[in-house]
Amino acid sequence: MSELLDDAAARAGRYLAALDARTVSPAPAALAALAGFERAFPEHSTSAAAVLAELDEIGSPATMASAGGRFFGFVIGGALPVTVAANWLATAWDQNAGLVVTAPANAALEAIALHWMREIFQLPAQCAGGFVTCATTANFSALAAARHALLRRAGWDAEAQGLFGAPPLTVVVGEEVHASVQKALGMVGLGRDRVLRVPVDAQGRMRLDAFPAVNERTIVCVQAGNVNTGACDPIAQICERARAQRAWVHVDGAFGLWAAAAPARAHLVRGLEQADSWATDAHKWLNVPYDSGLVFTRDADALRAAMSIGGAYLSQQEQRVPYHYTPDFSRRARGVEVWAALRQLGRQGLADLIERTCGHAGRFAAELQRAGHRVLNDVVLNQVLVCFGSAQRTQEVIARVQREGTCWCGGTIWQGHTAMRISVSSWATTESDVERSLAAILRAAAD
Repeated sequence: MSELLDDAAARAGRYLAALDARTVSPAPAALAALAGFERAFPEHSTSAAAVLAELDEIGSPATMASAGGRFFGFVIGGALPVTVAANWLATAWDQNAGLVVTAPANAALEAIALHWMREIFQLPAQCAGGFVTCATTANFSALAAARHALLRRAGWDAEAQGLFGAPPLTVVVGEEVHASVQKALGMVGLGRDRVLRVPVDAQGRMRLDAFPAVNERTIVCVQAGNVNTGACDPIAQICERARAQRAWVHVDGAFGLWAAAAPARAHLVRGLEQADSWATDAHKWLNVPYDSGLVFTRDADALRAAMSIGGAYLSQQEQRVPYHYTPDFSRRARGVEVWAALRQLGRQGLADLIERTCGHAGRFAAELQRAGHRVLNDVVLNQVLVCFGSAQRTQEVIARVQREGTCWCGGTIWQGHTAMRISVSSWATTESDVERSLAAILRAAAD
């Protein structure tokens, strides 16, 4: 075991060290070589060392270099070195993190990390939280808690009786609601199409002048960090209106919630502490390994009731049993990596990570504008939308950038515009990475 782990560490170290010199997207030959994995199910055992070697020699070249500093696709963070190391150690522990008795260290670290994050986001002290796979699952968990709380007021037990015959609930979303919220609404039984859509402004924020009347059977889903522009809904004003009518406000903050950690950006999410539930990812801006999402609810009983099975099962006496707050019974110890990231960064380091990546995004926007290209959004966080003329030409520039391989940026269609989306989310991105990537993008646009 020791020799195998040493070999794995050496291979991983070589892989990471080589990222700066390779293309961000895998070469066609590396992708073609994946066919080497295809074989009939083996009749006989193979040495662990041989399996690891095959995995590295065929698999590593065919990966996207998203762990490096020049991957700007989607909203994908890197992984801080301390979180990679913590992930390896936690994997060696091999704890079932759903229970305290099977994972006491993880349970302790989860509780501490949740306490720290309540401070970072300035959430109410009574908030409950859970570690899940991603923001989609966090949105699902929060909406299940909202469904429970609002139907409980109407005398209906959603978990016991289901939704057949239940009092109707109204869901309010912005016109640019993220797909993860829509997916979660479908999974929780509230429906993707049975929603009121609020028109948005030129940055994708909900328009207050178009906000509908709400009541105590309404769930309002606001957005902290539009996936295209980075813009945030007017959370404080919406919360004020909604809470006056006892509506439930949920914040989808997959990456934007972390703006609260940077004093210069915190005004963008002002009022988020007034909401009732929150969803975010740690594998985006906190830069921990995949997968790592987080759900918080003001009403701890609502989250526990929505996620628990009821009755006695694996009876536990501890104050906080992790599986009572997530859809999973058995899961890996995600809290270890989140704790490690927060423990190393501290308040100032976390603020610097957020501010530094936002600064890089601003640099991209300024230089692309200086070169005569159109930046579509106000760059308030880490997202930049740029177009290079027509939709066809913009798509061709994106394709050229991806083929050339210095950096990787994706495409999007936003408010009728085809654009390149640059998302700067990784701790590993340096000023040099930004300059190299800008040069590559400008070359592609000039050809």
